[in-house]
Amino acid sequence: MHSHITQHLKDQATLRPCYNAATRHEFLTAAGTLTLSPARLAFWLCQDRIYAAHAYPRFIGLLITKIPFDGPAVEEELNRETLALLTICLEGVIREVAFFEGVAKECKLDIDGWKERKATRDYTAEMARVASVGSLEEGLVFLWAMEQVYLDAWKYVKSLFPPQSDSEDCAANATRQLTNNWTRPEFEEFVQNVEALANRHFARRHHGHSHSAVRAMESIWERVVELEEMFWPEEGEDTLLGSNA
Repeated sequence: MHSHITQHLKDQATLRPCYNAATRHEFLTAAGTLTLSPARLAFWLCQDRIYAAHAYPRFIGLLITKIPFDGPAVEEELNRETLALLTICLEGVIREVAFFEGVAKECKLDIDGWKERKATRDYTAEMARVASVGSLEEGLVFLWAMEQVYLDAWKYVKSLFPPQSDSEDCAANATRQLTNNWTRPEFEEFVQNVEALANRHFARRHHGHSHSAVRAMESIWERVVELEEMFWPEEGEDTLLGSNA
C-alpha cells in the first residue's frame, strides 16, 4: 500500500481504460484538433457553467462545514490550511465562471437556453451527496479526483493542438483560450495542493490504511472517473438538447 492514498488510486490498473476514456474522450480529441463546432462547444460550456456556478460552490461550502474546529488543538493548523484552500476553491471558481463567460461572449458562443444533460444532473447530484453525507476526507478525495481528471483531460487537448492559423474559426479560438487556462502551471500547482491536503486528512483519520477506508476512496475515484467520462457530450447532443428541441 502506498503511503499516499491518491497515489494508490492513480495506480489502479483495472481503472486505466476508464481513465483514458475520461481524459481522451472523442469530445476532447475534437477539441484538440480544433474541429468542435461552435454549437457543440457552447452546449458543453452551458453544462460546465451549471457545474461551476451552482454545484461546485455548494459542494465546497458543505465541505467547509465539516472542518472539525472543535477538535484537538494539534489539528488546528491542518484545519486552518483546509479552510484556506477551500476558500481558494471558491474564489477560483468565481473567476473561472467569469472567464469562460467572457470567452463565450468574445467568440459569440451562445451558452444560454440549452437543456441540462442527464450526465450533468448525475454529476451534480453525486457532488451534493458526497458533500452532504460523506466525511471531510471523502469530500477532499472527491475534490482532488475532479480536478486531477480535468487537468489531465485538457493537457491531452493541448498536446493535440496544430500550429496556430489565421483561418481558425471562433470555436477554435475559444478552445485555445480555454485550454491554455486549464493547463496553466498555477492550476497544476493547485491540483497538487488539493492532493496533498487529501492525503494528509486521510492519513490523520486512517493511520493504518484500513481496507474499508481504502475501498471507500477507491469507490469515490471510480465514480468520479465514470462521471467525468459521461460529462463530455457526444456528437449530435447539441442538436437533440438545443433550446428549441
